[in-house]
Amino acid sequence: MTDVPVEVDGRRMTISNLDKVLYPRTGTTKGEVLHYYATIAPVLLPHLADRCVTRIRWPHGVGDSSFFEKNAPSGTPSWVRTVEVPTTGSRSGNGAGVIRFPVVDDLATLTWLANLAALELHVHQWRADADGTLLPPDRLVIDLDPGEPAGLHECAQVALLVRDALAERGLACCPVTSGSKGLHLYADLTVLDEGEVPDSDASTALAKEVAEELQKAHGRLVTATMTKSRRGGKVFLDWSQNAGSKTTVSPYSLRGRERPTVATPLTWAEVEAGAEDPLALEQLEFTDVLARVEELGDLLETG
Repeated sequence: MTDVPVEVDGRRMTISNLDKVLYPRTGTTKGEVLHYYATIAPVLLPHLADRCVTRIRWPHGVGDSSFFEKNAPSGTPSWVRTVEVPTTGSRSGNGAGVIRFPVVDDLATLTWLANLAALELHVHQWRADADGTLLPPDRLVIDLDPGEPAGLHECAQVALLVRDALAERGLACCPVTSGSKGLHLYADLTVLDEGEVPDSDASTALAKEVAEELQKAHGRLVTATMTKSRRGGKVFLDWSQNAGSKTTVSPYSLRGRERPTVATPLTWAEVEAGAEDPLALEQLEFTDVLARVEELGDLLETG
């Protein structure tokens, strides 16, 4: 396993251990992970742009331990853009310190992180401008998390209910598999009139309002309660990921699961089929996602 010097978009770095197996179940190597991220970059980078990135790293593969990393690690190249964020959930600057997050705006930074075995890339619902100023959230996300024995079939049914509830509030949403167990629904807040874009507290309250409304109307299928013991057979509408300090795995990010699954944008026709047929939806692997993007483009952009 030798180190390989490479140049990506004019940035020089050293890639290591290309043959290391990061997904033992499928034999997927670090080289294949790097290839996936390089190939998917044209549709992934717009979803990462200007967003602080929390990484989950598996240095020895998904069969071994992992760790969350928020701060840019020691040895971060000088050309990697970073943003300092107050450690308080309110981002008011009154806390005891800051977190220096990397921002992934280019292929070189994405490649650097993939070389560190940062398989999962999690981002906030807000962005930072060129001066590092933290902006209001530009999207709302609702995470549909099924409690066993519920699965993607039940998530698809609930996704249709959420779609209608958000439409009543003037918001269209797009579905994305989580790459893990459930679905994520994204709604673009920039379509709101000037002055109506909410802060993180307000967008969290809106997501919670939708979750509680659907829990009341469809209590056998939906829960807005975080207590895991009360989620059995139901779909938890996790509204909390809209808080300023919370993150959601980025669309097109790999997941550190047994297989190299990806958070994958879907069409609503696929979700509707999944609501009818328990076998119609599944979490897709990176090879499937590359083929979908080549055929369909970025469904989050076109949807």
